[in-house]
Amino acid sequence: MAEPRDTWEQGDRYEGYIGRWSRPVARQFLAWLAEPPCREWLDVGCGTGALTETILAAAAPRAVTGVDPSVGFIEVARRRVADPRASFEVGDAQALPIDTAAVDAVVSGLALNFVPDPAGAVAEMRRVARPRAAVAAYVWDYADGMELIRFFWDEAVALNPLAAALDEGTRFPLCRPEALRGLFAGAELREIETTSLVVPAVLRDFDDYWRPFLGGQGPAPGYVMSLEAGEREQLRERLRRRLPRADGSIQLSARAWAVRGRA
Repeated sequence: MAEPRDTWEQGDRYEGYIGRWSRPVARQFLAWLAEPPCREWLDVGCGTGALTETILAAAAPRAVTGVDPSVGFIEVARRRVADPRASFEVGDAQALPIDTAAVDAVVSGLALNFVPDPAGAVAEMRRVARPRAAVAAYVWDYADGMELIRFFWDEAVALNPLAAALDEGTRFPLCRPEALRGLFAGAELREIETTSLVVPAVLRDFDDYWRPFLGGQGPAPGYVMSLEAGEREQLRERLRRRLPRADGSIQLSARAWAVRGRA
């Protein structure tokens, strides 16, 4: 089994895979943060702009800057988010292209676990935050509560135990409240709190679940596209039999863990 090589290039395909669940979880996250209006925000690892778009709709910001290393994702974000208060830059979470103490709220949605040095990224988030500014993040609970992906890896590993090395639940121990709290404490953030964010993930039918895995964006779709056609069909059929259904639809839940602190 090869080392994990996560692909984040085609934003439209990512939108069909996980992007559709990103906005409802972002709304819960912002309601929990409850930041006052007219703030300057930074969205670290902004991807296709789901959190940035939700900040604009729900938090009445003065301005929002989104930063992401993927040129393809930034292009989609710029196309989707036309609000003049928003801007997007290609950049590294571990070396943010932002001045020190420049923003009022620094957030990261569904991204920190994919950063090679998450501690370095949180230190950068703290650096660019003004004194007492909110610094916060959330990540999917791959090990348990993100059912769309949990069902996938359970069946993939049942077919090929070597796939366990690629399972996000195994790869990302950061995606737990205790680990997130420790990460923020290590950056000397204060008033640290964690919470869970749960949104329904309702799919029209099995094809609505399976087709996005063929887009190749992210660990699980990347694994699907690495399989031979026969292996891919085996995995598809196992999932088709396993997933719970009601009137043809598939009703799952998607849970994320969130953490916040103050600079």
